[in-house]
Amino acid sequence: MTTQRAQRIGWYFYDWANSAYSTTVVTAFLGPYLTYVARAAAGPDGYVHPLGVAIHPGSVFPFATSLAVALQVFILPVVGALADRSHRKRYLLGLTAGGGALATTLLFFLTAAAGNYLFGSLLFITANLFFGSSIVIYNSFLPELAPMHERDKVSSRGWALGYLGGGLLLLINMLMYASAGANGSDTDLIVRTILASAGIWWALFTLVPLRLLPSAPARTAEPLRISAAFRQLWDTLRHARTYPQTFLFLMAYLTYNDAVQTVITMASQFGKEELGLGMDVLMQAILLVQFVAIGGALLFERVAAWTSTKRAIQISILGWIAVLIMAYAAVRGSTDFYIMAAAIAIVLGGIQALSRSLFSQIIPAGREAEYFSLYEISDKGTSWIGPMVFGWTLTLTGSYRLAVLSLIIFLVIGLALLSRVNVERARREAGALDAEAGIS
Repeated sequence: MTTQRAQRIGWYFYDWANSAYSTTVVTAFLGPYLTYVARAAAGPDGYVHPLGVAIHPGSVFPFATSLAVALQVFILPVVGALADRSHRKRYLLGLTAGGGALATTLLFFLTAAAGNYLFGSLLFITANLFFGSSIVIYNSFLPELAPMHERDKVSSRGWALGYLGGGLLLLINMLMYASAGANGSDTDLIVRTILASAGIWWALFTLVPLRLLPSAPARTAEPLRISAAFRQLWDTLRHARTYPQTFLFLMAYLTYNDAVQTVITMASQFGKEELGLGMDVLMQAILLVQFVAIGGALLFERVAAWTSTKRAIQISILGWIAVLIMAYAAVRGSTDFYIMAAAIAIVLGGIQALSRSLFSQIIPAGREAEYFSLYEISDKGTSWIGPMVFGWTLTLTGSYRLAVLSLIIFLVIGLALLSRVNVERARREAGALDAEAGIS
């Protein structure tokens, strides 16, 4: 039996493993490359026409992201309910991580020559569904690994190690890409190899949490059945009014984090298409984000200790609003883009780590995975409405700046909702304080 310290290390390492997908695929390479593939398949009017609908090639990736998360709305709650009722949570983590890693590795076969942007979109959607499912299960381990007063610390350290792992692979891939450009190598082949490397990294390092994470029995004796999962999900939705403060926070999180994740996903596309930056600048900026965000996560852990977790999240949201205004009005070249990237990094780590920690403190015991399935609808590079708004704004106006600026509404509404959340009342409603007392 592993110690709690070893279990936490195993848990941290899944952030290290899956962040390669978030960073290399979602944030850095797939958006620009899929846009390039779609542009190669465009008609004389400059648009692609899936199902007869005219779409700007730059909108293919945000629309694929939006569709992936729309499907997650139906799939992830069932995955969460299955995980809560199963004594094989660690097995489900391996299954979902493996599926996502395989779909990511298959992106190697996405080629511009064939114009197969729909094939690439399908693989990305599949990988995102498995990715989201694995994160639901992964996050649900947090209450088992840390008492309430340690969750800001444990969650922040997990995010910090994730940034380090994602940044390390991105550094390797960036050097590979730069070397290929200097040698006149086939750039398409290099990008496809880089995309596949994220899947291989994801699969290999998932072996660490599969070895170290606990495999505790379920809190219920019912066997693993899809029908039972649907019954549990329906029961949770039917009794949602029992936890009004928890669901108010969830609505706030899904709103403000939709903007955060859309910025993360579309940043490299904005830099390439709007500013005309080369992939070398984009990779350096994303690499800067990865390593500065480590400090951001640990800094906001201290801010939360000085003030409160909720207040620290509010400060971070205000920082994000400033970043979007900066992107619209002031970012003109590579130096501005680097400054914006550093600002994003500082507020990124805090909002992600602390939001996860706070949510874990206000959900009912025994239904962690199910509630985190709702949370995961807008987490780790996956969002729903934001990419759709971004994509349609771009299609209607042709302006990446207006597309970015349109995301401010999500931050403002999210901040307003968060200000109405009473954290202590949310803990009492969910019975989290009683559960914590029972553990101690």
